Amino acid sequence: MKNQITLIGNVGSQPLVTNFENGSKVVRLSIATPYFRNGETKTEWHRLFAWGNVAQFVENFAKQGKKIAVTGKLVHRTFIAHGGKPRQITEIEIRQVIGL
Repeated sequence: MKNQITLIGNVGSQPLVTNFENGSKVVRLSIATPYFRNGETKTEWHRLFAWGNVAQFVENFAKQGKKIAVTGKLVHRTFIAHGGKPRQITEIEIRQVIGL
């Protein structure tokens, strides 16, 4: 897999679960990853989402403040924001998650 990313961080807020009529679900969450620059600790925020069994695990385990490690791929998407203006975002589609 060429498009692969691994992050370790803390869950920023309670994951948002969307259940679909066909029984599938998607879970969306953010995580904070700390890094050091010029002697200071900084925080980078990342948007993530998961489907299927991974979504089920995230829903049950990933509570706010919990440390997790994720492996997935970068996904770029465009959507129409309020007011009709197109907006682009980058997210991470979680393929594997480990609770730490």
